[in-house]
Amino acid sequence: MPLRARIRRPRTLIALATAVVLTVAVALIVALTVTTYDHTSPRAARGKASGSVAGPVDCRKAKCVALTFDGGPSLTTPELLGILKQQHLHATFFVQGRGHIAKYPEILRRIADEGHEIGNHTWTHPVLTQIDADDARAELTHTQDAIEKVTGTKPVLMRPPQGRTSRKVAKICKDLGLAQVLWSVTAKDYETTDTALITERVLEQTHRDGIILLHDLHKGTVPAVPGIIKALEDRGYTIVTVSQLLAPARPEPGMVYRP
Repeated sequence: MPLRARIRRPRTLIALATAVVLTVAVALIVALTVTTYDHTSPRAARGKASGSVAGPVDCRKAKCVALTFDGGPSLTTPELLGILKQQHLHATFFVQGRGHIAKYPEILRRIADEGHEIGNHTWTHPVLTQIDADDARAELTHTQDAIEKVTGTKPVLMRPPQGRTSRKVAKICKDLGLAQVLWSVTAKDYETTDTALITERVLEQTHRDGIILLHDLHKGTVPAVPGIIKALEDRGYTIVTVSQLLAPARPEPGMVYRP
């Protein structure tokens, strides 16, 4: 093969490789643009809101942290409700449909009756960004209807499974009157039954205006809650629901709230 041809071939391959890289980069930029969504933090939402706070806690002044539980109701939820009642605290429960609301409607009713906040965590816990829009809407709508049937009220908050969301999910949530709530603290209590480890992980990550994610259906979680509450209160935190953390702002449908 002539020398000129041998030189030309590598140059051609380099040009092709460069074109491929540029194409992938452009596609990635487009994908990121398409999947962006409106988001804000609880603190920023409060800062833009005006008016007074209805209730005993004003998180503009108090050192607040929201306590939330995903995946119930379950057989362990009544014990958790007893702990919260004894401590005169309220939490936000993002409840799931199949195997939970459908199986334990009386526990869901108790959650509502005892003044806790209830949010939507879908019917079968799919990753909403990985299913089509009609199926994602059905997941949320079915759960909304089931919660309303038991409690008389439809939620205004939801938590996307795995925290995965997108413009598609945000639009569906806006249509259904749901704000999305992510988190800043996770104990990964689905990985361990070690109550001390769960407590340690929560305390290491918690800061003012944070949102704690726990799962009341896992074996090690509920026993950790009394210690978590005491330690947080010893550090000057006021434990609140998500809506209390946002007040005087109100949850905005379609918005993603993440600390």
